[in-house]
Amino acid sequence: MSWLLAAPWILALLLIASRYLIRGPRLHDYEPLTSGPLVSIIIPARNEARNIERCVRSVLATAYSPIEVIVVDDRSTDGTAEIVAPAIGDRLRLVHGVEPPAGWFGKQWAIVQGYKVARGELLLFADADTKHEPELVPRAVRGLQVERVDLFTVLPRQEMRTFWERLIQPHVFVALESRFACLASINRTRTYWNAIANGQFILTTRAAYEAAGTHAAVKHSVTDDLMLAQNYVRAGKDIFIVQAREFMTTRMYGSLREIIAGWSKNLASGAPLMAPPIRLVRAVVPYLMWLPALVWLAPPILWLLAGWHWAAIATVASLLTWTLVYVKERAPVWYALLYPLGSAVVAFIMIRSAWRGRRLIEWRGRTYGSASET
Repeated sequence: MSWLLAAPWILALLLIASRYLIRGPRLHDYEPLTSGPLVSIIIPARNEARNIERCVRSVLATAYSPIEVIVVDDRSTDGTAEIVAPAIGDRLRLVHGVEPPAGWFGKQWAIVQGYKVARGELLLFADADTKHEPELVPRAVRGLQVERVDLFTVLPRQEMRTFWERLIQPHVFVALESRFACLASINRTRTYWNAIANGQFILTTRAAYEAAGTHAAVKHSVTDDLMLAQNYVRAGKDIFIVQAREFMTTRMYGSLREIIAGWSKNLASGAPLMAPPIRLVRAVVPYLMWLPALVWLAPPILWLLAGWHWAAIATVASLLTWTLVYVKERAPVWYALLYPLGSAVVAFIMIRSAWRGRRLIEWRGRTYGSASET
């Protein structure tokens, strides 16, 4: 009976193990294409002094040509533009952005300003907190062409340096990826609410981008990458997503404060958009996001309080699961011992995100009113 009661946790272990071990779409599968159509790489940057030099250097080191790199300084106050300025040349331009109009989020407005001066047949939107290996763009362009799709996006390896990053980030990623465990279900989907893209790296044809309405169509959304992908599907365009851990890294947040603020603004807005378009379902999803954390919290608590054998088995299965996750995420394995704490913090962030709901969003020194998203 104990094994039967612990079966859900053993199944979770097997499912997560299969996600890491079963070969899925990988950027490594595409041979690098070192020359082709002009790629305009647009990097929106607001107060990115910590990241921008590393990002620009890695992009300029690409093995692909021709490229033009357009950094859009979104009214930074930390010297971002001054860091970029010395590198301006034939392949790098710096656009001094203006304040976004009413109804626009800053990132989308910065991207559109870059798009308006871009000359490339292909457009690549890249975040300033990313680091590109030289073969990233060559393989992505090849992938876009081989798969004959309109939008090509990748999943990078996440850099985690501090205690809180290593504790929390893997839990968030597992929670998000549980919705899209099989990337093949996303690729070329015709169900718009099943479409996603990673805004840290989106490669697209100019024609498809314009047909989908550009970022102007998602100007009001904090989940702009998700909504952009869904607009592509609505427009009859094909999207494709692959793993690219060897070719791209990103460090999203550097402190507990940034982690809480960053995920709080995203989760409650994005989760309903990934659910079937039923009003009641989308209304309740934000308030249910934290419940899966009980899968990880309940066994150790019940084992300690009641001494149930099935809870002990489930706890061991959970520990093995998180050991696998931390090994794959290149984080110290001993963090797996703290998995109940990580789950509890993520549950708090999800509850906080739902509680904040569509209230004002504060990010990078700006405050936004959260408009409705459909």
